[in-house]
Amino acid sequence: MSSRHDDPRRQDGPIIGTWSRLLQAVARGAPGAGSLRVWLHRWRGVSIGSGSWIGYDCVLETSYPRLITLHNRVTLSVRVTIVAHFGASSGVVIEDDVFVGPCATILPGITIGKGSVVTAGTVVDRSVPPRTIVQGNPGKFVATCSIPLTNHTPKEEFAKGYRPIRRT
Repeated sequence: MSSRHDDPRRQDGPIIGTWSRLLQAVARGAPGAGSLRVWLHRWRGVSIGSGSWIGYDCVLETSYPRLITLHNRVTLSVRVTIVAHFGASSGVVIEDDVFVGPCATILPGITIGKGSVVTAGTVVDRSVPPRTIVQGNPGKFVATCSIPLTNHTPKEEFAKGYRPIRRT
């Protein structure tokens, strides 16, 4: 069994670590949610697909940004926090067309499935299936959505695909 220290994505020297933190600080307040902020986080080592949007004051794993993968058309609203390492848990993957609401926190070892929605203030402590809406602290699966919530989706269109999950 390998230890977390064997993962080359979790090994940085002081120069790389300092540079990454400096870029993180600049990205938090920089303009350009779909351009400059995305570029700065890519430069830090975050893998980011096309058409993604990173809101103001987001914190994306300060120590090991290479542990984060954002696929295409991911929206991170204002003040989203992604923690991609803690103990033996590593990595966060956010698949295509995911919307993460303001002040949400995503913990390590998580995959958020394609087309899912994380509502405002949610703490995601387990992986989210595709096209699922998660809400609360800890996050609970509350609905499914057949139409992804993107920057260009009218709320009326999104609402047509919303189906609450019935609890028994």
